[in-house]
Amino acid sequence: MNQEYVDIKNRIKKELEKITDWEEKLRVVVKLLKEGISKYHWVGIYLRDGEKLFLHNYIGLPTIHTEIPIEEGICGAAVREEGTIIVDDVLSDPRYIACSLATRSEIVVPIYDKNNKIVGEIDIDSDIPAAFTDEDKLLLEEISGMIMKD
Repeated sequence: MNQEYVDIKNRIKKELEKITDWEEKLRVVVKLLKEGISKYHWVGIYLRDGEKLFLHNYIGLPTIHTEIPIEEGICGAAVREEGTIIVDDVLSDPRYIACSLATRSEIVVPIYDKNNKIVGEIDIDSDIPAAFTDEDKLLLEEISGMIMKD
């Protein structure tokens, strides 16, 4: 993992260790990811409630997609497929729900609870095509795991 990613992972880990409130953890993760990695143009966390995802918090251009049914979009697909999804070109993926005309790529990483159930997800958009790599996947999956850790 490159040094920029190691640094942001360590910073997030250090901050999360100080926080007991789960919702504050979610806000801190979004803030530090957006500040820490320049190619992350929109960073948000959706929480699952039944068969829908609800936008908890985000940093980036405003979105009208504050509620997404599990059967729709890349975010819904990550829940249905129970895993991280990377889309190199959102314009060529029929599942994509447009939030910003500038968005070109997206990564969605599920957040699991202690019973291995998806309770939410980290959703990140970039205006750069094919912006997300295996390093992003590894970083975000590790951070996802930190959110639920006691």
